[in-house]
Amino acid sequence: MSFLKIEGLTKDFDGYKAVNNVSLDIEKGEIFALLGPSGCGKSTLLRMLAGFETPTSGRIVLDGQDLAQVPSYKCPINMMFQSYALFPHLTVWDNIAFGLRREGVRQPELGERVEAMLKLVQLGKYAKRKPHQLSGGQQQRVALARSLAKRPQLLLLDEPLGALDKKLREQTQIELVNIVEQVGVTCVMVTHDQEEAMTMASRIAVMSEGRFLQVGAPSDMYETPATRFVADFIGNVNLMDGTLEVDAEAHCEIACTDVRHYLGHGITGTQGMAVTVALRPEKIRLSRGAPQDIRVNAVKGTIREMSYFGSFTVFHLALPSGGSLKVSQANVDRHPHERLSWGDEAWAHWDGWAQVVLTQ
Repeated sequence: MSFLKIEGLTKDFDGYKAVNNVSLDIEKGEIFALLGPSGCGKSTLLRMLAGFETPTSGRIVLDGQDLAQVPSYKCPINMMFQSYALFPHLTVWDNIAFGLRREGVRQPELGERVEAMLKLVQLGKYAKRKPHQLSGGQQQRVALARSLAKRPQLLLLDEPLGALDKKLREQTQIELVNIVEQVGVTCVMVTHDQEEAMTMASRIAVMSEGRFLQVGAPSDMYETPATRFVADFIGNVNLMDGTLEVDAEAHCEIACTDVRHYLGHGITGTQGMAVTVALRPEKIRLSRGAPQDIRVNAVKGTIREMSYFGSFTVFHLALPSGGSLKVSQANVDRHPHERLSWGDEAWAHWDGWAQVVLTQ
């Protein structure tokens, strides 16, 4: 039996369904991410889990108990907000202790639990400091410690790293996951940052217009997206509209404007149907010379733009039709033998397993 079960959950605001009949099972100890653009319903869903919003219909069952029958202040759930919501006049120690005092936890247990949390987040020497005397990353850990001190069964994270700069956010992602896994709490997080979701979560649900479009492991979402929206939302991708011309058991061929795609498997579609081919930039090779077979999975173009990112370079290849193809190449050599630059003609080519065919 799933630890957290969401069944047909809907939230209607004056005729607008912010969350529209979603169902989900989350296992005990799992870190699960709700991912999607602003206004897709992910924060409303999180607020219903926290008890801040009442569902229009549907059920939320936590460890076999229907939360509709439990007052929000008695639910074994804690939420960590994007702003951290630390009390500026209290020390780190007292911020962590605040919820425990409200619950009536007395010494010596209160002190033991606060000290354990300080040790967990490695902030023991900052216990007497006020929040304004801490860095953004340290404030984030105080907020996490305060959320975990009450030993919740379910921890909710609302854009947990949104207030941090990019470098600190990347450093904190793994640290946060390690702390949550060490405690063993089940966690549901909301984010619009795809990299954050893929780094931290064991599973992801991509939301759009109040519905789940796809639920799965990060690698599944990236490598085998179910829809055009998911493919485009997670990572960079080239999307090419075309027509399915050959669909055999062992291969299929799709005619697009600038290239004919050959895939080493069939898709059980209908000949002549409109499809979209999704091709990730890092799965494309770029060279001055033509590949051995230019009939399929190859196109010649002109480099119109290129961006150097240190470990990799992104090329924008202008195609004969006026379209563009994005190609990402790892910079494995300090002084490459074949250096491509603006205005050069180049061949883009890829293997028959690199693409994904989307029918919706």
